[in-house]
Amino acid sequence: MNAPSPAIEVENLVAGYGNRRILHDVTLRVGSGEIMIIMGGSGSGKSTLLRNLLGLDRPSSGTIRLLGRDTGRLNAAERLELQRNIGVSFQGGALLSSLTVGENVALPLREHARLADETIGVMVRVKLEVVNLGGFEHMMPAQLSGGMVKRAALARALAMDPKLLFFDEPSAGLDPVVSSELDDLILKLRDALGMTVVVVTHELESAFKIADRITVLDHGKVLISGTVDDVRNADSERVQDLLHRRSRPVHLSADDYMRRLAGE
Repeated sequence: MNAPSPAIEVENLVAGYGNRRILHDVTLRVGSGEIMIIMGGSGSGKSTLLRNLLGLDRPSSGTIRLLGRDTGRLNAAERLELQRNIGVSFQGGALLSSLTVGENVALPLREHARLADETIGVMVRVKLEVVNLGGFEHMMPAQLSGGMVKRAALARALAMDPKLLFFDEPSAGLDPVVSSELDDLILKLRDALGMTVVVVTHELESAFKIADRITVLDHGKVLISGTVDDVRNADSERVQDLLHRRSRPVHLSADDYMRRLAGE
């Protein structure tokens, strides 16, 4: 079988903050309709990679192509058009506390689509039904459980029927049962809607359950990008440390320690 066409292509990406480099020559590919998991320890560069993919940060060098478009070459109108095909579910849900659940889900539609209020209302109810929150559109975010907040955020991310869906730590803070239910929902949505899904997570059980492929980052570099079996059987000691939660000692020379104290 032919490999799926790429929905996301990252080539030789270098990125960071100020003089501090976080990502070092990162290259990866996500096929259309795939679920790609981005994993790694704290400080590995997962969040920086996600921010660059979303266009929240600009890389120092390298190329990012989303849906065949080079994001570094887009003008403002082209970038907005691309963003209409991207949905994002943030780690804490990021629901606006002053708006109802329905108003939160309706927000992208009101900002980016010229639709009648009645049509928006129908679409909001449809998206909430998809994530098993039918009938909750009039509730406030503070009245929802953690799992319901995650699902409401997902409904908002789906509002514009995106081709690309990004998740940041979808299972964080959830109990195992709710986390498993959310994993099942992600799989069902991918299969039903044919979206490409990128999930940043440190939850191994969740990653192994939903991933088509996994990319493991360490200190801003790609250790491995492959299937679940590829990652499970990787020869890399660092990959196995992450999978088995083995700590590694930090070695810092006296000179490096003094330079760090001096702020160099």
